[in-house]
Amino acid sequence: MNRFVLNYLGIFFIILSILSFFNIIYSYYFNLYLNINTYFYTLLISLIIGISSFINNKTEIKINIYIKIFTVIAGYFLIPIVLSIPYYFSIYNISFLNCYFESISGFTSTGFTIFENIKHLDQSLILWRSTSQWIGGIYFLFSILLLIDIFDDNLKKSLTNFISFNYSETFKQSFKILILYIALTLLLFISLKLIDIRTFDSFNLAMTIISSGGFLPVNDISSIINTNTKEIIFSILMLFSYFSLFLIYNIFFLKNKTLNFFAEDIYLFLYFLLLVIIFFIFFNSNYNFSIILFSLTSSMSNIGISFNNSPSNLWFIFLIIVVIGGSFFSTSSGLRLLKIYFLFKYSINEILSYTKPNNIYNTKLKLIDSNIEQKDINKYFLSVLIFIISLFIITSLLSIFNISFENSFKLGILTLMNTVNSSMYELNNFDFFELNSYSKLIMIVFMIIGRVELLTILIIVKKFLFKT
Repeated sequence: MNRFVLNYLGIFFIILSILSFFNIIYSYYFNLYLNINTYFYTLLISLIIGISSFINNKTEIKINIYIKIFTVIAGYFLIPIVLSIPYYFSIYNISFLNCYFESISGFTSTGFTIFENIKHLDQSLILWRSTSQWIGGIYFLFSILLLIDIFDDNLKKSLTNFISFNYSETFKQSFKILILYIALTLLLFISLKLIDIRTFDSFNLAMTIISSGGFLPVNDISSIINTNTKEIIFSILMLFSYFSLFLIYNIFFLKNKTLNFFAEDIYLFLYFLLLVIIFFIFFNSNYNFSIILFSLTSSMSNIGISFNNSPSNLWFIFLIIVVIGGSFFSTSSGLRLLKIYFLFKYSINEILSYTKPNNIYNTKLKLIDSNIEQKDINKYFLSVLIFIISLFIITSLLSIFNISFENSFKLGILTLMNTVNSSMYELNNFDFFELNSYSKLIMIVFMIIGRVELLTILIIVKKFLFKT
């Protein structure tokens, strides 16, 4: 296997071994011995794989875009195999497919679960579920950097003030991102503790929020978030995975700040503010705005959790918000707001140019110095087209395996957008454990596609089908 692939994945196996060690310490400290041996297996296997990937690391590494794509996709299939070890060797007698489904769901920060009652799980396994989301979030951020040339040249310019894309600087820059990711997780943990949420729940929820995941340490979030104040504060905290990972860093530590550098986050904030105003005016008839705000921010950040009394009649609106998504460099999924705005502005200019051909139309967005380039527009349009095709395929496949069309359509969107099912989408009672094997395999594949985008897979397919 290519040395770059081994090195890249080896980093995450080493991180996984460290997280396994922390889980062992936690289990010993709280006398949770039921499944402790499973974390020893995970520690040993992940550590062996991680260290062996760096042995004899003297050969020159040559990489191209195909190797980068293969590396990212391989990680989404291989790392969850090790993540499934604590599930498979636990006392709960779970089949390997169900263990792998749970691991993929966590690693892709989707949040679909085969467990009907979280209260029946021991705390170490609940912590492991949150851990799988957390490491999946950092893997996703690293993967964006690795594949940024495919996704967006324009947004790459706004990151270069903080990130070096020189290969020799890869490990140093990755370490910076990891430190920032850990710091934000701790900030979320402290914030949750300040609103009087117990330590165990605060830690698990912090890992859920920062990774845009959907796993909860309880069956019903209302048992933890049980006051209006907590609902509003938790809603604000969920925006951490909606805005750029670097937003707080840029505000406090970046020198020579300009509005141009914060352009995407400003657009995201204006979009959020507009939605809050609309929902407050038109959908606040029952004076339950804190619950609506919770559902709104949960959908915008692609987390997806909600209260059982969330307004389910708005499920289609919430799904549209899920599809739009948040910042390009965040752990949220979605087509991304700025890309959609680019497409909208470009389309309006094209229509106007036909009606008034003698006029000159500005293709530059406010707060952004660069013009909209045709190659970027083509990428954005292709992203939308690929999403529609992917949604059609997964909806059709799930419908074939005895899932109603409406549920297949909703699950298709949530799977591709890596967002958990909940009451605001009228899917809180959906039983993933009872799904047949084919449906689970389909959802596993499309959860990964939701993270890497079908575009990257098509590039790999093109490489092998059209060799020159």
